[in-house]
Amino acid sequence: MRRKRRGLLTKAQVEVLKLRLTGLTQEEIASKFGTTRQNIAIIEKRGRRNLKLAEETIRVYEKITTAASVKVRPGTHMVDIPRLVIDKADKANVKLRADFTRIYNEIRFKARECVKGAKIVKPITVLILKDGDIKIIPTQRQRR
Repeated sequence: MRRKRRGLLTKAQVEVLKLRLTGLTQEEIASKFGTTRQNIAIIEKRGRRNLKLAEETIRVYEKITTAASVKVRPGTHMVDIPRLVIDKADKANVKLRADFTRIYNEIRFKARECVKGAKIVKPITVLILKDGDIKIIPTQRQRR
């Protein structure tokens, strides 16, 4: 019988990871599934490994679809960032599908922990994708 998958995760891996996030122990999950704790440990370990693989795949995809990037340092005023991004996109010959307001709002919402008032307090990176879209990467998720 073929296992059902959700992306890189099997249905069992998704269920075990969800239950672990709610605070259940491996023993409690094993009891619920009618299996051993060791089996749940294996399912969880493989699920976490597959999540890491998915994250790495996304990083590689971002790298190959990025035309340019803007690294924003702490102390930068929020209203200065859209101009930096638009100028960088122009230099990379990318027709940006984002205006001042969208760039400003995406930083506010997707990197809120990096913004205090009208200033950047933790570094962020704005990726300018080849299709003209942008992606905001807060400090914690910076590519290695």
